Amino acid sequence: MQGSFTRFIILLAVACTMALEAAAQDPRFSQFYATPNQINPALNGVFDGTFRFTANYRELYSSILSKDAFRTFAAGVEFRNKVGRSGDYYGLSLSALRDDVGISNFNRFHAHVGGSYLKQLSGSRYRNSDQYLIAGAQIGAGQRGFDWGRLWFSNQFNSSQAFVDYGSASGEDFQRRETNIFLDFNAGLLWYAIFDKNASVYAGGALHHINEPNISFVETRDEVLHRKWVGHAGGEIPFSDQLSLLPAVAVMGQHKGMSAALGANVRYTNRDWKEIAVRAGAWAHVVNRLDQGMHLDAIAVTTVLEMERWNLGLSYDVTTSILSAANNSRGAFEMSFIYVQPSQQRFKVSCPRF
Repeated sequence: MQGSFTRFIILLAVACTMALEAAAQDPRFSQFYATPNQINPALNGVFDGTFRFTANYRELYSSILSKDAFRTFAAGVEFRNKVGRSGDYYGLSLSALRDDVGISNFNRFHAHVGGSYLKQLSGSRYRNSDQYLIAGAQIGAGQRGFDWGRLWFSNQFNSSQAFVDYGSASGEDFQRRETNIFLDFNAGLLWYAIFDKNASVYAGGALHHINEPNISFVETRDEVLHRKWVGHAGGEIPFSDQLSLLPAVAVMGQHKGMSAALGANVRYTNRDWKEIAVRAGAWAHVVNRLDQGMHLDAIAVTTVLEMERWNLGLSYDVTTSILSAANNSRGAFEMSFIYVQPSQQRFKVSCPRF
């Protein structure tokens, strides 16, 4: 009995923690390197081809919440075009994200259009060695919602018979299930250098929700969607023609919350004319406990299959924090898909691998 009660308290704490985190911070992906439209607008157009389609899915804490697990969907399409006869390019993008959180079906939806300019700093179109500076921005709209009917309140609890009477009055005045549609603005910068086919480095940063829109469910109150900053860097280190290492780090902060993901994938390719490559790696996710400093929240194990024009990535988060007592270390499952349409131009832009 004592063990069951302890588990219930832990589950309750987990639910409260997740609800607070969901309300205060944007959703995140473990495979951040496969979410260009979500991490930095300056990544728009940074690919070797004419257009790129990305799709991402993340399911968190299904071991605890079952059908009410946290689910995040994201998708985007980008187009890259050449500027005259120079080595510069511009990119255009359209992206969307939907996030569903827990039993209340708290949901967030964002859609953005974006643009970027890729300025060549050094190198030429006749050789692989290149260096670029990219500026990008996104403008869009968002909305948040709740399903109040899936919640119960103290007025609905029948204490004499110990059950919840969903048909009785809640005693709460819920006039709105959705926020107003709000305007959202993001911007970022990225620099990268290509040294060889399997050797590159990049670094960038972005600001999201620069205008800090009002996301309150109550007309007479303001609730700010806090500005988020993101810094990320990485590259590719070759060991041979077939084997390389792709390390990366992404750090982000929003209001009082901060998190960092860092790690690496090892990439092996067959170097055939129809190139097939596989990646495998591990990534640490570190978050702050506000007044208790940073701690290791999860370790993500990843694998990626590359076949000509597309990449398919799978990852699983192993919980390492105190929440592991409630979910038996079973965290999140994630999938990513990227398709790139090759360019028909004779000379192509050299881009780093992410």
